[in-house]
Amino acid sequence: MNGEGRDPGRIEGMEAAKAAEVRFVLFDIDDTITEDGRLSEESYSALWRLARAGIAAVPVTGRPAGWCDLIARQWPVDAVVGENGAFAFYMEDGRLEHLFHPEARDPGSARARLEPLRDLVLSDVAGARVAKDQFSRLFDLAIDFAEEEPVLPLEAAVRIRDLCESLGARAKISSIHVNAWFGAYDKLSMAELYLARRHGWDPVRDLGRVLYFGDSPNDEPMFARFPLSVGVANVRRFLPLMKSRPTFITAGSHGRGFAEGVDLLLGLRG
Repeated sequence: MNGEGRDPGRIEGMEAAKAAEVRFVLFDIDDTITEDGRLSEESYSALWRLARAGIAAVPVTGRPAGWCDLIARQWPVDAVVGENGAFAFYMEDGRLEHLFHPEARDPGSARARLEPLRDLVLSDVAGARVAKDQFSRLFDLAIDFAEEEPVLPLEAAVRIRDLCESLGARAKISSIHVNAWFGAYDKLSMAELYLARRHGWDPVRDLGRVLYFGDSPNDEPMFARFPLSVGVANVRRFLPLMKSRPTFITAGSHGRGFAEGVDLLLGLRG
């Protein structure tokens, strides 16, 4: 897998020929383009630079459907993949469109199956709590371990993940939440489904057309899949937990690192 067993290189190692192929920039949101929960000026400006360059930007996030509705409507992005791959929202002819993963079918059933996970985690892990954005989620459970106080250690996040998996759920650790859901999908499978359906992207021919930015273990499927993958500097905190690492790491952290990578990409393209 891409990056497995290797230390990532410096972002300056990206080659001009590879940069010229990129047509899609996919990226995580929390702690990749934000810091302390705020979207930085550098990040938002970088999104506009990508749009002006004709490169489709697609956030790929664990954030909920409610947030994704706003992002698809108001940010300069091509689409947004949300809830760790349950769906993609995008604008077409002035209308918000939804593409759901085939295994994300019934929000009511999903919530009922997730309730035992919630109860187990809250009873077993001191300080764990349901994320405050849970009210606008359709298909997953988000447990907050680091978005708000008290910030729990990574060991607690690993324990939360393991508890969810013990009941048959899929679970991923982000920089702030542990997300759990039922269904054979993730960020990668939904991103590829969206790119193929809407843009005719081919998973063999077009791997080099994608550049991915992330910062945490829930980005591992993307780091493993795409030859051009970038971790912003704060990903170093999680490298001991990661089997699949980004190809490159930026000098800057959070949104500064994202803007650094975008500027290098656009500079190499000429």
